[in-house]
Amino acid sequence: MEEDVCATSFDEAAGLPELLDIEQISGGWIKKYILTYRLSDGRELKYDVVSRKELNEYRREIETLGTVAPQVDAVCIVGHTHNDEFLLIHEFRFPMNRMCVAFPAGLRERGEDIVECAARELREETGFDFVRDASGSPVRARACVQPGFSSLGMGDESIAMVFAEVERVAEPRSESTEYIETFLLPRADVPAFLRDNRDPLSIRCQLVLEMVAEPPFEFGMKAGA
Repeated sequence: MEEDVCATSFDEAAGLPELLDIEQISGGWIKKYILTYRLSDGRELKYDVVSRKELNEYRREIETLGTVAPQVDAVCIVGHTHNDEFLLIHEFRFPMNRMCVAFPAGLRERGEDIVECAARELREETGFDFVRDASGSPVRARACVQPGFSSLGMGDESIAMVFAEVERVAEPRSESTEYIETFLLPRADVPAFLRDNRDPLSIRCQLVLEMVAEPPFEFGMKAGA
C-alpha cells in the first residue's frame, strides 16, 4: 500500500510570509487592523483583520502565537440535561438583523477560570447552571484542552468549548441589549430540527448537533464495512 503524503502548495524553502507592520484603522468595540506582510517573492501584501484587543495586546498576541499557549477570549457552553436534552438559545444578533440559533456563550473576564466563566454566562443568559454536588462543585463540566478560533481568516477571537450537565436554577439576568430566548432540544428531535430550521445557525452549534444527529465517522465505518 502506498504511504499517503501530504503535499504542500507552496515552496517551503522560500519561507512563510514575514509580518512587517500592524496599522490600526478604527477603534470601538471591534477594532480593524491592516497587516503588512512581505511574501517569499518579495512582494508586499496588505491584509484586513478585526479584533477586540487594543493594538499593543493584539501585536503581542500574533507575534508570540505558537510559542505560548493561546489565551481564551470567550466560552461556548454545550449544556445537556438529565432528560437527554440540549440547551440552546434564540438570540437577536445585530450583524444578521434577526434571531439566530446558538449555544449559550459569552466573553471571559481577564484571569477568570474557564469553567466558572461558562457557569456565569450560563446563569446570566439562561437561568441554568451546572449540576453541582453537595460541595458546590460541578458534577460534570469539561473544557476543551485548548481554545478554537472563530474565523482564522478574519480575526483572532478564541473560544473554549465547555461541555456540562445543566439544570434550571433561576431566572435569566441578561443585559438590556441582549434579546435571548432559551429552549431545550431533545436528542431525538435534533435531526428534524436541523432539517426544518431556517434561522441562522452558529457554526459551533451546527457541528455539535450534526454529530449528534448522525456521527460522521461512525457512518463512514458502517459504509465501509
